Amino acid sequence: MNVDLHCHSNVSDGLLAPADLVRRAASQGVAVLALTDHDQLDGLEEARAAAREAGVAFVDGVEISVTWRGTTVHVVGLRIDASHARLGAALETVRSGRIDRARRMARDLETVGIEGSFEGAMRHAENPQMVSRTHFARFLVANGTVPDAKSAFRHYLVPGKPGYATHQWAALADAVAWIRAAGGQAVLAHPGRYRLGSSALEALLAEFRGLGGKAIEVVTGSHSPEQYRQFAELARRFGFAASRGSDFHGPREGAELGSLPQLDADLRAVWADWGH
Repeated sequence: MNVDLHCHSNVSDGLLAPADLVRRAASQGVAVLALTDHDQLDGLEEARAAAREAGVAFVDGVEISVTWRGTTVHVVGLRIDASHARLGAALETVRSGRIDRARRMARDLETVGIEGSFEGAMRHAENPQMVSRTHFARFLVANGTVPDAKSAFRHYLVPGKPGYATHQWAALADAVAWIRAAGGQAVLAHPGRYRLGSSALEALLAEFRGLGGKAIEVVTGSHSPEQYRQFAELARRFGFAASRGSDFHGPREGAELGSLPQLDADLRAVWADWGH
């Protein structure tokens, strides 16, 4: 079964409207799809309706921004109740700092001669309240500073580079608690992306498990084949279920919907008991 449990629409930092995203997933053979916009639930109703029309089993999701020991990590919530008042209010609080962070990023980029990045990033953000590093990356590609989004992140938008601005997101304990209160399952997103040594990574996994985290993403667009194997083994060792998701943002921006390898057969898939 082709399951994709991590993707983004233009309600956060993706390029496609929620309904178009679902139709693209169906055309790629995806049978079960979760929309997991950053800190935002507004695209779920549209996506859910499109999924009914397309014959795709749909999972309400979200990706929550978290600060853990000074590092930004992401926690995906799957099968959440999108109408849950506590979750909605919490996400509104998390979103509130994005524009201030964007202005700080733009000021930093000005110091290395890149002008107009705030306005440029906002032009790429269909939802201005959700402006993110991805929108800055698209601006840097469009104005010819870098050849592609990956280069934009590598040279400007990660810690230690001139377009990165620190920000205090949600606490890990809070993010997991919000997801669980809304009836969902908490999944640590793309753990191979975080710049953590082995001991810190294992501390993160142990803390996440202790808080009630259900699964980790093993096969994801951010992982290499070597990391598929690494995080499969960590899922086994820590007793996590495993998840699979492209982290699709748009055509020609990273992995395609439903395109990644299947999970190893011995892993316990996070969707195994969902009844799809």
